[in-house]
Amino acid sequence: MDKPCVDELDNTLVLLTVEEAARRLRIGRTTCYQLIRLGELESIPVGSLRRIPADAPAEYVARRRAQQRAA
Repeated sequence: MDKPCVDELDNTLVLLTVEEAARRLRIGRTTCYQLIRLGELESIPVGSLRRIPADAPAEYVARRRAQQRAA
């Protein structure tokens, strides 16, 4: 069985890198950046970096599930 990634174990993280958010969503980095560009996945700039609030991936999934149920 695969060992969990460090970010999956650390519930104290407030901000995630794009790569960490993509890993949590089980999508590619490019797809994650596309979701950010489309405004579907919340992100904030931190200096020259782009970070995703730790609760944003779950919120994205909840919105998608609600959309699926409404359709």
